[in-house]
Amino acid sequence: MFGIVRPCTHRLTDGLKTEWMAHLCGLCLALRSDHGQFARVVTNYDGLIVSVLTEAQTERTAASRRTAGPCPLRAMRTAPVARGEGARLAAAVSLVLASAKVRDHVADRDGVLARKPVAAAARRVAAGWDRAGARSGARLGFDTAVLLDAVDRQAGIEALAGPGTLLRTVTEPTETATAAAFAYTAVLAGRPENSAPLAEAGRFFGRLAHLLDAVEDREADAASGAFNPLTATSTSLTEARRLADDAVHGVRLALRDARFVDDKLVHVLLVHELRNSVNRAFGTTTCAHQGHGSAPQNPYQGGPYQGGQGGPYGPGPYGSDNPYGGGSPGGPGGLPPGPPQFGQQPPRPGKRGFWAGCAAFVGLCCTCKLCCAEEYEGPWSRKKREGSCQKCDCGNCGNCGDCCTCCDCSC
Repeated sequence: MFGIVRPCTHRLTDGLKTEWMAHLCGLCLALRSDHGQFARVVTNYDGLIVSVLTEAQTERTAASRRTAGPCPLRAMRTAPVARGEGARLAAAVSLVLASAKVRDHVADRDGVLARKPVAAAARRVAAGWDRAGARSGARLGFDTAVLLDAVDRQAGIEALAGPGTLLRTVTEPTETATAAAFAYTAVLAGRPENSAPLAEAGRFFGRLAHLLDAVEDREADAASGAFNPLTATSTSLTEARRLADDAVHGVRLALRDARFVDDKLVHVLLVHELRNSVNRAFGTTTCAHQGHGSAPQNPYQGGPYQGGQGGPYGPGPYGSDNPYGGGSPGGPGGLPPGPPQFGQQPPRPGKRGFWAGCAAFVGLCCTCKLCCAEEYEGPWSRKKREGSCQKCDCGNCGNCGDCCTCCDCSC
């Protein structure tokens, strides 16, 4: 699965985790019901936000949930899943998003897509998803033409981008598409007064999604010669971080102007988790959960703690063989090398092509790693992911489910 809002589930209360999973499974099942089993491969973390926004603006009813049967991705357990117009709109948007991603892989000639017959087949798949998304959107009264137009314009804008081009010029098609999807949730919910603020939130969200994808893929794109907005426009990481922080702030302010019936999950995903997504992309996250983000800063690394010299409380507990640095990591105690230093990003293998990613996705589904593994490799991006059913018992995990009781975010 792809997307920038990938909450590490230990940061969600049990209730919010259940709600988040209900929308994720609801999106997956809506894709299967309307477009067949293969369409489920386009399930993504960002698409479910459309379903979350729609439900947050309406009164919850018994009809908004149904109990789904056992699924390998839920370790063969039943679960309540979201259904209704929000899930179907999320499915339509996800199909178009996936189509855009396939076309991007084709344009970059990733993996087997460098071969013309495979690229032609991938284009046909993408075109089929475009038509399927348009049909689903039409049944809801949503014209996906604005999404398709954004996808079509993106390649032309990238071809003209160069040093001095504003980064917002490159991200504009994504901003326009996400703004339209976010705004239409207000129409489905019968809250037309929310259309403008949600469109604004969607614009900032689209900008952030495009920007973080560029940051995470910068080195891989440089190695393969693929287009990257930061490289093409000569935008520094410092400026990219400033734009990302501004976008997170813009989403928060826009959401304040919208009226929700229950915005707890919306707030967690679009305020707290967006900030975590930025920290993760720029290597400044402080989540200590295994396999999620960077390791916490080592108190014995650097300064008076270096090399087991100790501090105000005496020597460090590892002496000269401190596994966190400052000593010989393979010393007499047989201690393994420690984790990377704070902010250090280990090298990542190249992305898989579209068909290889599909094969990897099927393998992850059949082995239940998507939900049960502590850590697995993303099928397309090869980025590290955490199984959706994982929890952790570390004592330093935040819990933002109760509306900011754990942090001072002034929101």
